[in-house]
Amino acid sequence: MTLNGWLQIALYCVLLTLLVKPLGGYMTRVFNGEKTFLSPALKPLETGIYRLCGVREAEEQHWVTYAIAMLAFTFAGFVVLYGLQRLQAVLPFNPQHLDPVAPDLAFNTSVSFVTNTNWQSYTPESTMSDLVQMAGLTVHNFVSAATGIALALALIRGFARRSAKTVGNFWVDLIRCTFYVLMPICIVAGLFMVWQGVPQNLGAYTAVTTLEGGKQLIAQGPVASQEAIKMLGTNGGGFFNANSSHPFENPTALTNLLQMLLIFSIGAALTNVFGRMVGSQRQGWAIFAVMAVLFLAGVATLYASEAAGNTLLAHLPLDHAAGNMEGKEVRFGIANSALFATITTDASCGAVNTMHDSLTPIGGMVPMLNIMLGEIIFGGVGSGLYGMLLFVIVAMFVAGLMVGRTPEYLGKKLEAKEVKMAMLGILILPLSMLGFTALAVVIPPGVSALANAGPHGFSEALYAYTSATGNNGSAFAGLSANTPFWNSTLGLAMFIGRFLMIVPMLAVAGSLAAKKIVPVSAGTFPTDGGLFVGLVVGVILITGGLTFLPSLALGPIVEQLAMHAGTTY
Repeated sequence: MTLNGWLQIALYCVLLTLLVKPLGGYMTRVFNGEKTFLSPALKPLETGIYRLCGVREAEEQHWVTYAIAMLAFTFAGFVVLYGLQRLQAVLPFNPQHLDPVAPDLAFNTSVSFVTNTNWQSYTPESTMSDLVQMAGLTVHNFVSAATGIALALALIRGFARRSAKTVGNFWVDLIRCTFYVLMPICIVAGLFMVWQGVPQNLGAYTAVTTLEGGKQLIAQGPVASQEAIKMLGTNGGGFFNANSSHPFENPTALTNLLQMLLIFSIGAALTNVFGRMVGSQRQGWAIFAVMAVLFLAGVATLYASEAAGNTLLAHLPLDHAAGNMEGKEVRFGIANSALFATITTDASCGAVNTMHDSLTPIGGMVPMLNIMLGEIIFGGVGSGLYGMLLFVIVAMFVAGLMVGRTPEYLGKKLEAKEVKMAMLGILILPLSMLGFTALAVVIPPGVSALANAGPHGFSEALYAYTSATGNNGSAFAGLSANTPFWNSTLGLAMFIGRFLMIVPMLAVAGSLAAKKIVPVSAGTFPTDGGLFVGLVVGVILITGGLTFLPSLALGPIVEQLAMHAGTTY
């Protein structure tokens, strides 16, 4: 570790914190239907979309109706995206004349992009046409992100409202988020990336002759537009297989910093939106502090592990001094690679500028554990906040048990229904992560795709289902996942991780919205200070430790011990 590395990490943290309040204030005005500086240009378009689609802007929905609207929209998106992939050979904007995508891969990719996972079991530049990239993948990068934010708003309204029967209007939230938040930021970010050298065109791939005299086909296309929403919407699916380590996706130190800020910006700002909507920004900063503590712990552990290097190579002075540079871009180095890997797995992003499969065992455990905890550390756009609030409900339930008092949060009594639904939303994730992993490592179609033996091979499978269920999309790249078994089971894991968590969460939102506010008393637990932050962090770590420690012990922990013992597989 170096002082320069820590200064770069500190700079990122400062810039992110400075973004929280202004972006949170702007988003609050947008979702409350208030006038913003973009209203003169966008309000006529917004109103026109409502009329065209038959949406009544002022009409709100019960949580069940909200959920049905979200599920219907997602299913329609899945069908369209699946059709685009299967028909891409006869559709325009296919300069490489690519064949139709195989049924199992098209299913996996469709589920992946509508769930904001963006898992890619394929090489994008040689599998998907420009039309599928733009009209399919990029569109879902926008709407799946907007869906996540809309769902977070529904839960926030549950805490903020009293004696209410509705939690908002899904269609209004979806449209406002897309028009007023995602698109304007992406336009600016996309133009910045073009300025820095990211391609944005519809040209055919370029054939060149290398210095050695060989022939190489250089892919290009509408990269900048996909790159901006890929990061801002915490989608992660790149135009190129190398993702954000590719010089066309991430050419400079400035684009690398911008991409990391885009990943966390909305997730961090939503904590401020939460505080504003419930009437106390201190509540939002308390949630932000919980996320920040867990984030800093993760990045410090990962950076230290990678900087220490591989003990099996300690006899090589140069390698030991340089740390573990395997799978990393020299232009980014260890500090920025560790920071990026932590950020992308704290959020449900999945974009990578270093190969996670090449991280040291403990270094690789950090991204895996980030996802296992539910990607609540700033998290995916919307999903991070509502996942964190489910943990807050559990933490307040634990606090109530300790003092023999009915738990409450922000004046809302947390009764059996809310606690049960919160636990259901939390526990569905390990059921999928660990269940599918157990299946994959004991049957031939699963084991045959693993590139490594021993604990690292187990980690490949565990990471894959953890990433899919957590709607992340990153991977230990040694896994050959483009097979019918892996495409199908990973697709099911993505579906479970997204929707079987969302429905209980919306049930909590509806139940809370109908409750009255309980006046603050001497026995009310303060939820805007250090004690609250420590309690929530403790509940998250204990829950994660009890649930996932055995599986981590079989994978990265035993691999780390084997590395120190000089054992290889």
